[in-house]
Amino acid sequence: MRRASLVLAFWLAAGAASASPPVERDLSAGWRFRLAQGTEADAHADLKDWLPAQVPGAVQTGLLAAKRIGDPFWRDNEAGLQWIGLSNWDYRLDFDVDAATLARGHVDLIFDGLDTFAEVTLNGRKLLSADNMFRQWRVPAKGALRKGGNTLEVHLQSPIARLLPWLMKQPYSLPGEFDSAFGDEPKGKQTSNYVRKANYQYGWDWGPRYVTLGIWRPVRLESWDDTRLADFHVAQQHVDADNARLDAQFDLRADKAGPVTLQVDWTAPDGSHGHEERGVSLAKGENHVSLPVAIAHPQRWWPVGYGEPNLYRFHAGVVANGATVASADRETGLRTVELRREKDQWGRSFAFVVNGVPIFAKGANLIPFDSFPTRVTPERLEAFLRSAKDANMNMLRMWGGGTYQDDAFYAAADRLGIMIWQDFMYGGAITPYDTAFRENARIEAIEQVTRLRDHPSIVLWAGNNEVQTGWDDWPDRQDFRKFVNADEVKRIDEGMRELFGKTLREVVDDLSPQVPYWASSPSTDYEGPANVETDGDVHYWKVWSGSEPIDHYLDITPRFQSEYGLQSFPVMATIKAFAEEGDMQPESKVMRAHQKFANGDGNQRLLLYIRQEYGEPKDFPSFVYLSQVMQAEGIELAAEHLRSARPRSMGSLYWQLNDVWPGASWASVDYFNRWKALQFHAKRFYAPVDVVPLRRDGKTDVFAVSDRMADFEATLRTRIYDMRGKLLRETNQPVRAAALSSTKAVTVDDATLLKGADPRRTVASFDLVEQGKPVAHHLLYFGAARTLDLPKPGVSTSLRDDGHGLVLTVSAKRLARAVWIDTGDIDVRLAQNAFDLLPGESVDIAVDGKVDIDALRHALTVRSLVDALKENTP
Repeated sequence: MRRASLVLAFWLAAGAASASPPVERDLSAGWRFRLAQGTEADAHADLKDWLPAQVPGAVQTGLLAAKRIGDPFWRDNEAGLQWIGLSNWDYRLDFDVDAATLARGHVDLIFDGLDTFAEVTLNGRKLLSADNMFRQWRVPAKGALRKGGNTLEVHLQSPIARLLPWLMKQPYSLPGEFDSAFGDEPKGKQTSNYVRKANYQYGWDWGPRYVTLGIWRPVRLESWDDTRLADFHVAQQHVDADNARLDAQFDLRADKAGPVTLQVDWTAPDGSHGHEERGVSLAKGENHVSLPVAIAHPQRWWPVGYGEPNLYRFHAGVVANGATVASADRETGLRTVELRREKDQWGRSFAFVVNGVPIFAKGANLIPFDSFPTRVTPERLEAFLRSAKDANMNMLRMWGGGTYQDDAFYAAADRLGIMIWQDFMYGGAITPYDTAFRENARIEAIEQVTRLRDHPSIVLWAGNNEVQTGWDDWPDRQDFRKFVNADEVKRIDEGMRELFGKTLREVVDDLSPQVPYWASSPSTDYEGPANVETDGDVHYWKVWSGSEPIDHYLDITPRFQSEYGLQSFPVMATIKAFAEEGDMQPESKVMRAHQKFANGDGNQRLLLYIRQEYGEPKDFPSFVYLSQVMQAEGIELAAEHLRSARPRSMGSLYWQLNDVWPGASWASVDYFNRWKALQFHAKRFYAPVDVVPLRRDGKTDVFAVSDRMADFEATLRTRIYDMRGKLLRETNQPVRAAALSSTKAVTVDDATLLKGADPRRTVASFDLVEQGKPVAHHLLYFGAARTLDLPKPGVSTSLRDDGHGLVLTVSAKRLARAVWIDTGDIDVRLAQNAFDLLPGESVDIAVDGKVDIDALRHALTVRSLVDALKENTP
């Protein structure tokens, strides 16, 4: 490298380059906003005066902070706030610029996110027109800036007000998702298809309609001279246990041709480190240059449960004339990921393989964390990811109708070892086929893949959510095909195949070739029909959406089930955050407003499933509790069926982990990160080792399911109890649980298990015992809960401080079905909840959270299934 140094010294003597590094200035503070002049909103004329704005933020969050609107989530406030998204708004920032900034060769204005149709002017000069919420906008600003005071203005136009007049003149409207419940768009005329904006903000069947406008990502000035490092990427050419061959890639913008030195310093998880450097000659303009990096015996990144999520730190420097002119830092994990699709006796596999190890994907789907995404802090993001990890999840699917998350989200997933299935942001609506839309989408994809590709947690890029299966199979799409002429239908179909089958695939293949691409979810990657059991991934909604019984989950064994779900309400403490006492009934106006499935009729669907499985709730809190029991036990049945079918099935991602607001939904963790019963069940049914009894037609197959990397010897212990307390029988048999497999341990019929005992009063207990200790436990009942003669359990509790924290002990004299411990308004996390207790059984539960023991004792309530049903329920 001495030769490169001599060249650089010569270049310095010739005065060829400046050595000042770029300087960034945050412009997110000090903004004001107002209702745009000329906007027809006479009822809100007071908003035409400037108010303090939240940047990053939305108009809605700014109005809320200024106390000009009420809580958007309170009761039925949603309907009265729709005017905000139908109006135009202005943002303004006055700021000073010094002479030193203006003396730099370049000064760029950067908006990391504008929502969505925006005109930007600086000191009266138009700089840009934005039309994509998901893109970054960088424009040269030096020519418009002046020393001293400057004024930056952003005019935001309502996407509905802008697009609807145009759409009403078109010969047809592309099929979308959910029609507005508020009449601002006619039925079947959805503008969201035609704009690159988060689909869920137009309303979904789990969240409200809040069409946001605003500056939703940071704003900054970047001043630089001759050289700018536009991107630094650690490409992983080859990684195995012995060697990692990496390519440190620099994207550089240079005003002049000349030599620079590329430098890379890396630090391993164990503290070891290395240095590489290389001299290169830059051409004027854009340069893509690289530096090879070799690491022996790399400490690889593993998903949770398979090893440590090891991360390496890389520091890149660009040196010119003996000084660093640009630098960047990256943290990444070294690993390989493969989406394995091989023909076998069941069709064609769909399995994620990390570092050569097939991984059964255990997890859920993620939706946005708030209707207003800028309210979500990095701490809140990480807390939800920790909830997933604590429930033994190793994968989350970032669903395509929301937003690409902040870097902090993916960084937390990297640290926690949670794999991310990342959809591009297309939520199911049919997309336009014009070249301008596709080019906008291509640039968006380039920017997002470039931003996120160094995160080892991202193991799949998927083109969209349900676009192909919707186009092929949904009734409204089939009706559309009949209405529109065949040539136009062909153009629409080819346009989607071009976008999702080619354009986005090429972006991923070019920028992140180590991560697989999948055209649509569910699909077979355009290699056949979508949503089929024998190939690709499946969304299964005959249960719930189709009102089929819960045990129909056992009727299908797809290669990978990436969506399925049952609804429930959140806990009463969360309901009280949006409702008054008088609202506490399933069909109240407010409860229907917070139930988005079937325009509020979803509460009747909940009652349908509750009555089928359990009986009649005796009051509203019982209805809430029973909705969670039904959801938890139903999803448990589906998930354990999928795990028991490994390797035929290699993934279970239920719908959904989280909520955008407090209300009824398919979530297992509510808006406030309070765990529902399903999340506690998931902690058990996604455990590394599980024992799974599946009963159908009077016969039960019992499986030992293991995610361990090695076989282990165990004993299957079967005990039969009378629910009122008597142990009727116990048997034991050896089981060799195979590594990364499901092993069928036994098949047994009801007659053998019961031996004449009353099935209505009997429960079977299965334990997988290793070296004398149970490592998995499961109860089996001989019929739906409403058909059983459940006893009054005689549950008792005690609370103590054991010196390490609070411990809650729960005991039952007789069988206690679906025990739920409620801590009221005290937010603590219990190590266990939503469980059954055998007769005479007692369990100690750690309490996580700082709380006074007497306050918790006073707030604590415990209920079981029999407490929630009307007396005349069978």
